[in-house]
Amino acid sequence: MKNAKIKILLVEDNHTDVQLTKRQIFKVDENVIVEVSKDLIRTEELLLSFEPNIVISDYRLPTCSGMDVLDLVERKAKGTTFIFLTGAIHDEELAANTILSGASGYFLKKNLAKFHVKLTPYINAVRNNSPITQDSKERITESRKTIQSIEDFLKNVDSINMSHIEGIQKIREDIAKLRKDYDNI
Repeated sequence: MKNAKIKILLVEDNHTDVQLTKRQIFKVDENVIVEVSKDLIRTEELLLSFEPNIVISDYRLPTCSGMDVLDLVERKAKGTTFIFLTGAIHDEELAANTILSGASGYFLKKNLAKFHVKLTPYINAVRNNSPITQDSKERITESRKTIQSIEDFLKNVDSINMSHIEGIQKIREDIAKLRKDYDNI
């Protein structure tokens, strides 16, 4: 992944914070690709289509919490580096809980001017470990697509089978009626 571009999903609703955070990200690597989301629906879409290497999320968002975002990432893109960047929390216990819940890092926006220094090790880790990780992610994505296709097929088969079962039941009823009619002759 030394030459591949690192993809970062930034989950943030404040336009100014988006611009300031992007500036810090590009200080680490100007070739990083950054996509922005403000809510869970768009975040889920981007997790599946954009396949970020790193997710950076605010903790307090208008329609959800950062923990909701973390939970979504854990379900849809397990193993993706997840960093909280928030201005709302000075609670050490909550910070510890976010790490215990699966976040890779937790940083305050009041220290945003130095965020690039804190972000550098995460980007380097992704860069150094991603050939295996990217290959695994691609296989997982393909497996998910295959599983979805199988589930869709099975739903279709179930409905087809139900119509066949209903048809077979009708034939059995007709045969029973014919047998009864023949028995009465």
